[in-house]
Amino acid sequence: MTGAPSILIVEARFYEDIADQLAAGAIAAVEKRGGTYRRIAVPGALEIPQVVRYAVVRSESGNGHSFDGYVALGCVIRGETTHYDHVCTESISGLHRLALRYSLAVGTGILTCENRDQAWRRAAVDQGNKGAAAANAALDLVELRQSLLAGQ
Repeated sequence: MTGAPSILIVEARFYEDIADQLAAGAIAAVEKRGGTYRRIAVPGALEIPQVVRYAVVRSESGNGHSFDGYVALGCVIRGETTHYDHVCTESISGLHRLALRYSLAVGTGILTCENRDQAWRRAAVDQGNKGAAAANAALDLVELRQSLLAGQ
């Protein structure tokens, strides 16, 4: 890779304590690997794909920063209705459609959990650290995409 990878971290803030842990893990992983990042907060997981698309479109128009990779962070906890199923499916499907359409390096750290305890265990930097896992996935994909495009 030439230069430090630039990562856009888009985080859903619906569960702020969980979002803070996911972001802390992601930021530490990006910094550990010599990357830079911009962090954008959105209200919930459904908004994450929209913001990634905004960034891609702006970059393609030549009017904005071009990011090497994207990290999606958030948490969806099952409730009493089917809303959980829709949010989980649509937020993650939206990210994957964008990744395939635009050849994006996307690390998905949207937790889909049954309860807060389960979410905390996955998010906490001293436990599951899924924020770091998502950032490392994005950075690995950035490197892989670059080596494939370079014909290595």
